[in-house]
Amino acid sequence: MDLYFKDKEITGMLVILPSNEIYFEEEMENYNFSTAKSLKLKAALGLNKRRVVQEGVCASDLAIKGLDYLFSNGKLVKEEIDALLFVTQSPDYIMPPTSNVIQGHFNLKQDMICLDINQGCAGFIVGVNQAFMLLDQSSISKVVLINADVLSPKVSKRDRNSNPLIGDAASITIIEKTSNRTEIFGSIKMDGKGAFSLQIPAGGAKLPISANTSEMLEDVSGNFRSKENLVMKGDDVFNFVQAEVPPMIESLLNMAKIDKDVVDYYMFHQPNKFMLNKVADKIGVNRGKMPSNIVENFGNSSGVTIPIVTWFNVADEIKEKRLKICFSGFGVGLTWASLLMDVGPLSFCEMIEY
Repeated sequence: MDLYFKDKEITGMLVILPSNEIYFEEEMENYNFSTAKSLKLKAALGLNKRRVVQEGVCASDLAIKGLDYLFSNGKLVKEEIDALLFVTQSPDYIMPPTSNVIQGHFNLKQDMICLDINQGCAGFIVGVNQAFMLLDQSSISKVVLINADVLSPKVSKRDRNSNPLIGDAASITIIEKTSNRTEIFGSIKMDGKGAFSLQIPAGGAKLPISANTSEMLEDVSGNFRSKENLVMKGDDVFNFVQAEVPPMIESLLNMAKIDKDVVDYYMFHQPNKFMLNKVADKIGVNRGKMPSNIVENFGNSSGVTIPIVTWFNVADEIKEKRLKICFSGFGVGLTWASLLMDVGPLSFCEMIEY
């Protein structure tokens, strides 16, 4: 599905990272593999260290920390928020919506929209699209998009496939109307036939948590996990990304009628360095234009990796000038989505720790 928006822009971006840092080598003894095999995986995927929350910290805690920082430092005014979007796959509760909990915490105005969106790897793009649609309403001028995921507690410590990858993080993106006459090109696709390529089998209504769902079982590859843990079919996800993402980007560039080299940066979701380098090669862009350095420094925090890769690589640049950026997210759902837009100069692009 092709999308087109006008006269909207991102005006600020904040990343919230846990201060707790874990190195790959600290957890190798948990895995049912030799040291040599584990280190080979580390080198292939670009693993090193990741950020994870302390026990008991929820997605809303990271979001509240970030909003409090923005309010306290005059970077965001409470009364100006017309919509609060919260994108996550790890909500605080089944009910109520986490966005309403955050609204209540800050005593924000009642005349606003609060909305939770259940999306993961493509969640940033889905959230930005929703913000653009809301801004078409005359009564909405500023949308606060929060992306937050705390998935580390849902990953088995004995699962070498997923545990070294997963990090926790949140981001807050401010999206507003503008008089700059901007054009934004987007594309989004979904394929529910592959929905179980990335899943947590137990914990919902389909399979409630019980004594049986917590039993640790060994898979054919030597990983141990329960039905309450994240399970990822890595080969399926890799093949999906390689097959579907490059054609989407080519189509997006054609829709915008620009050459791929005109784009300053390709800020993509960060599954691992190996996968991103393969995507860059397949699209035909310089790897330097598609940074792949987030998993090795912070871990894969689902859709939050897109704001993180933007802050980590171009924070100073994007506060000073306008950049043409192609954003893309892909994964759980299966969902893949992209945006091509001019971004900057931003009023802020920074990181704080929780």
